[in-house]
Amino acid sequence: MASGAQNDYERRRLENIRRNSEMMASLLLQRKAADLSASLKRPSSKTPKPSPDRKKSRPSPQPPIVIRRSLRTRGLPPDQSPHPEPSDVAPSPPASDVAAARRGPLLAREVFFQGPGSSDLGFKDVILGASGRPSSDLGKEGGPFDPRSSLVLRPENVGKVLSERILTVKFFPFGDRTVIAVGNKLGHVGFWDVDYGEGDGDGVYVYAPHSAPVSGISIHPFSPTKVFTCGYDGFIRLMDIGKETFNMIYSSDAPIYSICPQPNDNNYLYLGEGSGELKMWDQRVGKVSSSWDLHEQRINTIDFHPENSNLVATSSTDGMACIWDLRSIKNDRPESLKNVQHRRAVHSAYFSPSGSFLATTSIDDSVGILGGNNFDDLTLIRHNNQTGRWLSSFRAIWGWDDSYLFLGNMRRAVDVISIKEKTTTPLESEHMTSIPCRFAAHSCKRGSLACATAGGKIYLWTGS
Repeated sequence: MASGAQNDYERRRLENIRRNSEMMASLLLQRKAADLSASLKRPSSKTPKPSPDRKKSRPSPQPPIVIRRSLRTRGLPPDQSPHPEPSDVAPSPPASDVAAARRGPLLAREVFFQGPGSSDLGFKDVILGASGRPSSDLGKEGGPFDPRSSLVLRPENVGKVLSERILTVKFFPFGDRTVIAVGNKLGHVGFWDVDYGEGDGDGVYVYAPHSAPVSGISIHPFSPTKVFTCGYDGFIRLMDIGKETFNMIYSSDAPIYSICPQPNDNNYLYLGEGSGELKMWDQRVGKVSSSWDLHEQRINTIDFHPENSNLVATSSTDGMACIWDLRSIKNDRPESLKNVQHRRAVHSAYFSPSGSFLATTSIDDSVGILGGNNFDDLTLIRHNNQTGRWLSSFRAIWGWDDSYLFLGNMRRAVDVISIKEKTTTPLESEHMTSIPCRFAAHSCKRGSLACATAGGKIYLWTGS
């Protein structure tokens, strides 16, 4: 019974399987199932593309942000900036395409830097006329002269001569006419005829003979119609006012920082070139005849002893001021007769009118005065010489005797240092609106003191 029932059940089960198989075969489900199974087992040959929303966006490159920091925040003093000082070292952008392109002679009209229709014929007439008259003797008349109480600044004696910072200022050696020559950082040389008077113009004549800062101007008393100028472009030019030319008499690949003629002989011109080299240019042969390596860094000033033209004083950025005897300088081992060591750069060293003293000015906030036998006595006077990057460095100059020194004051004044009293007295005026940096004393007019500023102005102090 049980066996018969089991067989009957088995027959029905097999029958159901057969019918289902026939049904699936008719619907082709097995083939589709096999194809689907095979496709799942095969590796995919295409890499799926990432969806746009999952794609990472790469930031576009941005220029770096440059943060400017002052010297103070970097812990650097003004004269040790990683960038050269514009007042003394840094060459400015070329100011005259003519001067930069031509190394030979320049016609004055080619580099005349005035407006259209202007002329410099008046300047030529003034210089030629004054040169033909004898210069008056300096201040022999009158009693003692104290500039602290005798100098005044009048509004008509304030003039805008150049457009940028003035680095050098000189008087023409005329006794009856006041004419001032200045040079600025753009390579311009300006002349101010203070006694111009009435007429067209203002008595200011500007030329552009250099393509870099003008570092020195020299007007020899024996020949005031010839003006020497030097600059950071490595050129020394001779302006012949009579011929209306700027002749290039010397060129160098290194900047020229200072020039000075030898007293009583206009055939020799001394120049400070490059990193501490002193050279002597001989006009008779038209080339450098002697050269000495005197300092480790640039020579800022050159000055001859007024009584002994064999003695010359130099100041240098290496912190030294030295007195040399040109007759005994050795090329391989130069030895100075006297040297003064400052803690920082020395920007000037000038002999007094009698030659008894030597005054030095350093950025270490001191003015040195050497005197006595062989300049063995040294006195240091405290003075604020921190002019920063945008003003020309202070340089103390002598007046008309050995009694007083003149230099700038950061409070828009002129400081007068008394050699005897060792005191400093400021000269102030409502008309002085800028800081005076560079000075010149008139060699033929006692009491005429010119002050030059970073804005191109000239202040002319005169006796009251």
